[in-house]
Amino acid sequence: MSALLDLWTVVLVSAGAVFYLAGTVGLLRFPDALTRLHALTKADNLGLGLVVLGLVPQVGGVIIGIKLVAVWLLVMVSGACVAQLIARLVRHGSDPAP
Repeated sequence: MSALLDLWTVVLVSAGAVFYLAGTVGLLRFPDALTRLHALTKADNLGLGLVVLGLVPQVGGVIIGIKLVAVWLLVMVSGACVAQLIARLVRHGSDPAP
C-alpha cells in the first residue's frame, strides 16, 4: 500500500510541477499583462492543488492534511484578489508589466 501511495504522490506532484512550468512559460511568452495574469492564476492554482493532493497521503496526521488544504484555499482566495487588483490597474491604463 505504501508503494501505491508513493506512486500517487510522485504522479500528482509531477503533474503540479508541469502546471507550474506551463504558468511560467505563459508569464514569459504572452504579450500583455492580462494574458500573463490569466496564465499564472489558472496554472498556479491547479499546480498547487495537485501538489497538495499529492502530499496529503504522506503527512503524519489528519490535522496536517487539513492545514495543507487550508493553505491551498487561502492561496486561491488571495490569488483571485490580487489578480482582480492587477486587472483593474491594467484596465485603467497603468500596466505594471509592460
